Amino acid sequence: MKILQVITSLEIGGAETLVVNLIPRLCALGHTVDLCIFNGTETPLLQRLKVESPQTKIYALGHSVYNPLYILKLMKIMKGYDIVHTHNSSPQLFVAIANLYRDRKLVSTEHTTSNRKREWKWYAPIESWMYGQYNHVICISRVAEEKLREYMGSDWIDKTKPRYKHISTINNGVDVDAICNATPNNELLTLKGNRKAILMVAGFRDAKDQDTVIKALSSLDKEKFEVWFAGIGKRLEEIQQLSKSLGVDDRVRFLGLRTDIPTVLKAADIIVMSSHWEGLSLSNVEGMSAHKPFIASDVNGLQEVTKGYGILFPHEDAKALANEINQLAGNKEYYDDVANRCYNRALEFDINKMVNGYNQVYQKVIGNFE
Repeated sequence: MKILQVITSLEIGGAETLVVNLIPRLCALGHTVDLCIFNGTETPLLQRLKVESPQTKIYALGHSVYNPLYILKLMKIMKGYDIVHTHNSSPQLFVAIANLYRDRKLVSTEHTTSNRKREWKWYAPIESWMYGQYNHVICISRVAEEKLREYMGSDWIDKTKPRYKHISTINNGVDVDAICNATPNNELLTLKGNRKAILMVAGFRDAKDQDTVIKALSSLDKEKFEVWFAGIGKRLEEIQQLSKSLGVDDRVRFLGLRTDIPTVLKAADIIVMSSHWEGLSLSNVEGMSAHKPFIASDVNGLQEVTKGYGILFPHEDAKALANEINQLAGNKEYYDDVANRCYNRALEFDINKMVNGYNQVYQKVIGNFE
């Protein structure tokens, strides 16, 4: 079948990484899979897709995200596809409108448990109409599905209602073997010396809580620990200033935008994800795939993957995070036990399971099986 993936951009992020991981694997199953991006700025993920899936046609609509003129462009592009699959809020809405004149089969992935639009009561009827245009909505975690049902109301919560049949959970997946077997980054190994490196892989944006990691570092032995942040974003300078104000800037490495995350994960000692909220964090599963202990904030989207396997600490509790790090560093048996549990948990989110799940949804939507 011919499938068009539609997303705002290929900047670094969970949804964007999922799309780039998904496309070549769906092509390997015999599908024709192309990509439409609203903001066509060249990025490392876009470059990677071009290398891994050279047969994929890429439609770049412009250099913004919310341009309504994209609806007209989408109407022309969509006519050549059996299924149009959207990611992020503006593609979800624009494709739903464009499809009034095209009647394609529509699928969407819900990547988060929360967004600011859900706080706009006037916008709820628009989203209710929008989701109703989709043949199937995929949520990246059980919590994301529950939150969507709760937001959309009784027709989505009540399992006896027709819309219940058109929503499901397919957990995000990663290439566990590729991460576990990656060679540690030698430059970072040399730089950290005898210190333990605490790594957080995440953009510097509102949902993420690098602040708590910095505060935890300020109470850890300066001879034994340092922090690495891999990512970019609007809050980067704010976090840099915080590290200076707390006197730990000499122990914080800002690694920037990395395309070699598996080698960075393998060079670190402890992986942390400190967030205010999540959908289902790919960095969560990637961190566990590295066969290292994973510590996460006790919030939606991180609880689901981490609880019972990695370590959860109370939201924004820097002291608790520091205590957990000290326990791991001071007890090798405990460290190894948590690392093993994390790796075994990651295997449940292997990317092949995710790809098979998406393929089954497409088959059902097209009508190849019920």
